[in-house]
Amino acid sequence: MPIHLNAVTIDDTAIYAEAALHAGAPDPEAAARRSLAVRELLLQRAGALGLLEGGAPREAVAFASRDAEDDVIARLLDAEVATPAATSAECRRHFEAHPERYHSGDLVEARHILFAVTPGTPVSLLRAKAEETLMELRAHRELFAQRAAELSNCPSGAQGGNLGQFGRGQMVPEFDAAVFGTDASGVLPQLATTRYGFHVIAVDHRIAGRALPFEQVESAIAAALEAQVTALALRQYIEVLAGQAEMEGVDLAGVASPLVQ
Repeated sequence: MPIHLNAVTIDDTAIYAEAALHAGAPDPEAAARRSLAVRELLLQRAGALGLLEGGAPREAVAFASRDAEDDVIARLLDAEVATPAATSAECRRHFEAHPERYHSGDLVEARHILFAVTPGTPVSLLRAKAEETLMELRAHRELFAQRAAELSNCPSGAQGGNLGQFGRGQMVPEFDAAVFGTDASGVLPQLATTRYGFHVIAVDHRIAGRALPFEQVESAIAAALEAQVTALALRQYIEVLAGQAEMEGVDLAGVASPLVQ
């Protein structure tokens, strides 16, 4: 079913192509519909403000590339979505409330089982199988290596899912957050979802790093806080645009801009 947004139609071919970029999402087609619709709303708003080439309306403009669309969207958001910079006091309060997040040299030894999402994969069935495996291994950790060899779509499956020792920032962000966002060991209680698919993760050993001083992490904290504020502002901005649009074929409730997803 195509998406209709005011005077613009997004056809099934475009939706299918976009879904391949969201293969790690629980529902790639729904994620693709939301992403395309949000981008289209923003481009239409840019057209209404005269930000497209020659001041043309959106329906008269065909973009040569996604990068060209991104440039227009970035200019629109710079013009219409202002977010304040985080103050040093706000950064320090965050630092003092979450000291466990700011260490250098944290290392883990971990294993995983990857249920890979590829084009045409029935995602709901794959997630159900991953959840079933997670529940089994939470109860019977000793079966992890066997299940990794049987089920994992990662080459590490041949080694029982062993990923060896790694530190913060060495894995994709979602996997990194699942492993380092908790102090838990053993089979973690939730699946990690990345662009590759669904992961059952077992943390076998943790080596704590040293605590970092506030001055060393202040700029990173400021960037993270500003990103949170920006995400909220974008979500509210898009909700306003969606409320003013005539839409069919997509649900944008609570969605953020593709620039912050």
